[in-house]
Amino acid sequence: MNNLRLLTGLLCVALAGDGVCSYGRTVMTLEEIFESAEANSAQLRPYITAGKEAEQATDVARNDRLPEITTSLSLSYIGDGFTTKRNFTDYQKAPIPHLGTGLTLNVSQPIYTGGAIKAGIELAELKSTAARFETDMQRDNIRFSLAGFYLDIYKCYNLRGVIESNIAQARKVLAEMNARYEQGVALQNDITRYELLVSNLELQLIKINNTIDILNDNLVTTAGLPVGTVIEPDSAILSRSLPVTTESAWQQAAEVNAPAIRLARSGVDISRAAERLTRSERLPKIGLQATWTIDGPILVEVPPIDRNLSYWYVGVGVSYNISSIFKTDKSLTKSRTAIRQASERYDAVCESVSLGVRADYVRYLEAYEELKTQQKSVELAERNYRTTSTRYSADMALITDMLDAANAKLDAEQQLENARINIIYYYYKLLFITGQI
Repeated sequence: MNNLRLLTGLLCVALAGDGVCSYGRTVMTLEEIFESAEANSAQLRPYITAGKEAEQATDVARNDRLPEITTSLSLSYIGDGFTTKRNFTDYQKAPIPHLGTGLTLNVSQPIYTGGAIKAGIELAELKSTAARFETDMQRDNIRFSLAGFYLDIYKCYNLRGVIESNIAQARKVLAEMNARYEQGVALQNDITRYELLVSNLELQLIKINNTIDILNDNLVTTAGLPVGTVIEPDSAILSRSLPVTTESAWQQAAEVNAPAIRLARSGVDISRAAERLTRSERLPKIGLQATWTIDGPILVEVPPIDRNLSYWYVGVGVSYNISSIFKTDKSLTKSRTAIRQASERYDAVCESVSLGVRADYVRYLEAYEELKTQQKSVELAERNYRTTSTRYSADMALITDMLDAANAKLDAEQQLENARINIIYYYYKLLFITGQI
C-alpha cells in the first residue's frame, strides 16, 4: 500500500483549516481506504480485541499441563483441654501449648487425564481460530460497505458531471430560444418549458451533492478517517483491467477463503472437540503428588508435646468419578446433536455461498453486456439530440421533440455511468463473497 500517499492525504485534511490542501479534499484509492479502516475502524476494534482474548484463553488452557503448587500457612491459639472417664467423671485439666503453627507445601503434576487437558487446549485453540474468522468476516463486511460507499460516491461524481454538462447545454439552448423569441420565431411557452427542464436539472444537482455529502460521512466514519475529510475517488479505478475468470475458479476460491465457510467449518471442529472433552470425564485421572508438612505442637500425645512434627511423602494419585458412568451418556448425546447441528449449518452456509457466487458471477458478466448496450444507447441518444437540435433550429421540430431528445440523452449518459460502476461493484462483490476483498 502507498502509506506515504495515505499519510500525506490525511495530513492535508488535518491542515485544511490553516489553508493547506484547499477544500480539505484528498484523493484516496480503495486500498488506502481499507488500510485506514484496518487501523482505525471502531466497528472492527471489538472483534480484534475478542481475538486477542481468545488467544489468551489458549495460553490459559495450556497452563493445565503445568504442575499445581499450593502452600498453606496457619497460626492459631489453642485452648487448654481436659480429660474424664468414659462416664464423664474424674475431671482433670490438660494444659496444652497455646501457640499452634502449621506449614504445608503440596506439588501435584497431572500425568494422565483421559485426554481432558489435550481436548481443552484444542477447544481453546479452535475457539481462537473461530474468533479470527469472525474478525475476518467483520473486516470483509466493513471493506465491502466501504467499497459500496466509495463506488456510490464515484457514481455520484460522474452523474454530477453529466448533470452539469446537460445544464450548460440546456442554458445554451435556452439562450438560443430567447434570441429566437426576440426575433418572433419562438413562443414564450417553449422558453418556459425549457426553463422548467433547467430547473429540474438544478434540483437533481442539489440532490446529488447532498447524496455525496451523506455517502462521504458514512465512508469517513466507517474508515475511521478524521472528521471533515472529503474523499475524492481515484479516477483511475475505471481504467483497471478486471479479470473475467471462470465461475468454477470463483467457487473454488470461496471454498478456501470465504470467512463464512471457514467459520462454519470451525464450528464443526469445536463441537467435536467438546465431545472429546465430555468423553474424557469417563476416564480416570492420574497424577504425581509430593507434600511436605510441619505442624506444632504435637496434639496426638497426652500430654501434648510442645514440638514441631515434620513429614513428607511422594506418590501417585488416582481419581475416578464413578457418577460419570451414568451421567456422561446424556452429555455425550447432547454433544453428538451439537456436532450434527454444526455440520448441517456448515452445509447450509456452503450452499448459500455457492448460490451467492453463482448469482454475482452472472451479474458480473451481465454488467459487461450492459456497458456495451449503454455505450450504444449514448451514441444513438447523442446522434438523436444533434439531429433534433438541428431540426429545431431550422423550425422543423417542436420544443417537445427537443425536451424528449434532451431527456433521452441525459438518461442514456446516466445509465452509462451506472453501467461502468456496476462492473467494478460486482467484481468487488465477488471478492467479498469469496473472502478475497
